[in-house]
Amino acid sequence: MTSTATAPDAPARRQHIAVPMPMVPRRRRSPEEVAAESTFTGPRKVLLAAPRGYCAGVDRAVVAVEKALETYGAPVYVRKEIVHNRHVVETLQEKGVIFVEEADEVPEGALLVFSAHGVSPAVKDLAESRSLQTIDATCPLVTKVHREAVRFTRDDYEILLIGHEGHEEVEGTYGEAPDNITIVNGPWEVDDLQVRNPEQLIWLSQTTLSVDETMETVQKLRERFPKLQDPPSDDICYATSNRQAAIKKVAPQSDLVIVVGSENSSNSVRLKEVAKEYGAARAERVDYANQVDEAWFQEAATIGVTSGASVPEVLVDDVLRLLADYGYGKVEEVVTAEEDIVFSLPKEIRKALTQAGHDDVGVGGRKRSACSTS
Repeated sequence: MTSTATAPDAPARRQHIAVPMPMVPRRRRSPEEVAAESTFTGPRKVLLAAPRGYCAGVDRAVVAVEKALETYGAPVYVRKEIVHNRHVVETLQEKGVIFVEEADEVPEGALLVFSAHGVSPAVKDLAESRSLQTIDATCPLVTKVHREAVRFTRDDYEILLIGHEGHEEVEGTYGEAPDNITIVNGPWEVDDLQVRNPEQLIWLSQTTLSVDETMETVQKLRERFPKLQDPPSDDICYATSNRQAAIKKVAPQSDLVIVVGSENSSNSVRLKEVAKEYGAARAERVDYANQVDEAWFQEAATIGVTSGASVPEVLVDDVLRLLADYGYGKVEEVVTAEEDIVFSLPKEIRKALTQAGHDDVGVGGRKRSACSTS
């Protein structure tokens, strides 16, 4: 991939290695013990950000895999993680899903699902060469960016793709036009960026980035390349923008923000960063409620809670129950937007369900308001 230099102070990228995590027993201190050590007295409360949790693209992808299991039976193979959430992946594995890194690990003729993050044409070609039956669960908003990359390449634009090199979504978009795309990891790379024709430039972005950092990068790019053109519509997805807007409102009022989401979830990691940037005294990320450290509560009268776009609501409910045990039973929901977007299931699943005589085959997600806590 073409990319500019990494920021001097950027953390080194780590190769993911699947190693079982040993269970280390830890005695959780009682609510009375924690209260005795608290630096404040008075009421405690939770500010629950909304929207939070599953977006339409994630819902669609997870439902697609579940329907594939029901229709074709196990095993169902999925390239990479269907979405970046540990709980979702482990739950699907228990049902018979096998996650692989590449299509050449799948037995010839088997069923392979492409994840919500999208894949490059080369991946699709490899799957076809192995006679794999495929289901494309790419989020439609990611597909939109792919189509933009193809379209602007056809019009002879050079594309500056703002995103994190190595992320599956960026790899998929880059693979649409590798000779015409340069990846820009962040604003620190702009000064050293080299382009072929500054008169024929356009920027696109990964859908799960920090809105603020992306706009900072665009501003720096525009200062260097005044003729830089904008994409036809915002590439950062509505769910990422909405969740960041909600936590921006919650963070200044919070002594502690807890973000539920996995380490490899870009939008969950961004939520933690945004919480800190917008005034939270402390921000932590957890996969599960049992990872919450009660020592965090000692100086926290108000705790903000949110979750990334690939997080099922049950995990947030577990955190709220734990907080209630420690005196944070009062929950105020902070609503900044209403979401009722749903996407159709992948066409391959719709066709299979129709042939099997199912009536309800169109919608690949659960329509719910931003206020739902169920």
